[in-house]
Amino acid sequence: LCHFSSIGFWGLVNNAGISTFGETGWLPMETYEKFADVNLLGSIRTTLAFLPLLRKYKGRIVFMSSIIAYFTLGNGIYSMTKAAIEKFCDALRLEMKKFGVQVCIIQPGNYARSTKIQPLLSAEEIWSELSEEEKAVYNKEYVQERANFFNSILSEGSTNGNEVVDAMVDALTSPAPKARYMVAKLKEKALVFVCAFFPTVVMDSVLSYALSK
Repeated sequence: LCHFSSIGFWGLVNNAGISTFGETGWLPMETYEKFADVNLLGSIRTTLAFLPLLRKYKGRIVFMSSIIAYFTLGNGIYSMTKAAIEKFCDALRLEMKKFGVQVCIIQPGNYARSTKIQPLLSAEEIWSELSEEEKAVYNKEYVQERANFFNSILSEGSTNGNEVVDAMVDALTSPAPKARYMVAKLKEKALVFVCAFFPTVVMDSVLSYALSK
């Protein structure tokens, strides 16, 4: 999403993204490449294309990240790309300060019901796409349990997508935009806090407990 104003090229919002569910070995290399291309390299390509104009007009660059950049609950491939976007933005934000260009990151919580970025999962479909090696390690019952778990998370997603849009608008128009806008429920923010500031062993314990429920 690009925005031209009377003062020239002002804003770029890198919003494109795809998501999927699956443990690390369940997904083929082609899927990893596709996700990196859309979620990470797509945003980088767009940013590089418009960077000369953004520097010229001292504009804004907004990236759509996620609280999933801090942890993962079955969608590590999505988490991986969002964590990479965060680091790209951290470097870009510092580099753009001398040009008067501001870089902002939006970190939504679970808005799956608003965006429909991730459809509900079919355990049968997941199983049918597993390699023979993975089928020898896992069984259909485990895949069904994981699918049910992830579907329950999707069903809890907020339908108030306007909250994320409001953060994007503020990032583009505020005289003093935030570097990061975390738009999430209190329990989601608490989980981010644990993952960001507690020892890894604590984070792993919390997430393992959540995955076992």
